[in-house]
Amino acid sequence: MYHPYFRGKQFELITIRETAGLLAASGFVPIIEPVKETLNGLNRALKAICEANGKAIVIVNPYHGDHAEDGAGISSLLKDGFLDKDGITAGILLKDGMTLDGVLEYYEEHKEHSPTFVHAGFTEPKALAEKLGNGLETTQHVFFEKHCGKLYRKHFKGSRRVLVRDGFQRRRNADHPPVEEFSDLHATYEEEDMDGFGDFLTVGDDFSEGGGPAYAVAIHLTFIDPDRDDVMYIYHFLSTTNDTPTDPAGKFGQALDKLIAKLDSGKSMLLEGDAIKEFRDLHAKGHFPGLGHVKKLSMKHHIETLANYFA
Repeated sequence: MYHPYFRGKQFELITIRETAGLLAASGFVPIIEPVKETLNGLNRALKAICEANGKAIVIVNPYHGDHAEDGAGISSLLKDGFLDKDGITAGILLKDGMTLDGVLEYYEEHKEHSPTFVHAGFTEPKALAEKLGNGLETTQHVFFEKHCGKLYRKHFKGSRRVLVRDGFQRRRNADHPPVEEFSDLHATYEEEDMDGFGDFLTVGDDFSEGGGPAYAVAIHLTFIDPDRDDVMYIYHFLSTTNDTPTDPAGKFGQALDKLIAKLDSGKSMLLEGDAIKEFRDLHAKGHFPGLGHVKKLSMKHHIETLANYFA
């Protein structure tokens, strides 16, 4: 049902590892696009998923990062380490400029890994659907909403279909409003005639290798509002100081103070799971764990929120 889309940076992979049990228990299937040359973190994340009897889709031809030109290392990892694991499948990213022949080549190469087609800019949906023919209904297709309108998705009716929407608005941290709408897809994907839905968690689809110095520090946390038809919203808790790129620890403290005040008001609607417990612990200790760790807690909380919603 839910397919969180991760770019395989260090803290994304740690998030997967730490939530592997919850992902599996909830029937959630992460999609991972490996972006780092070393695949040790990916290997550990996939092992954690297998140990939890979960599932994951691994992109074998990434668009971003160190494997963008050649995904052979990823294919080797899947073949050598996970061929006997039914839960780990290959994902083929159908990008702008890819030919039908190119797509089918990837499909044949990874056939034993029951590949999923991930549509992200491909322009020949009708030709692909016709080529798959009677085999279409045994395939799975994931659509990036910004590239795939209803007419595009219609060609793959009869197969298993998942719609991925980016609910995170990309802007400078300092420019975020205190709260805004994130998505309603968790509540409406069946209305869209889809079998599942996905998002890019609280990170968004825009990929960057590394962030520059943070002028403002933000903690991004999602919540579902039952009084508004279960729409999901996102809080942006921002540091008060944002005029220089110094003192990230102090700025994190300012943002965390705002988060704790909102929680203590009793009106936050934030799910108080493991991630919020850790934010409370960090506040009590006055500790700054680093911005990557903060991002990890934000993603973890998002997964916990959706798991609680579907429970």
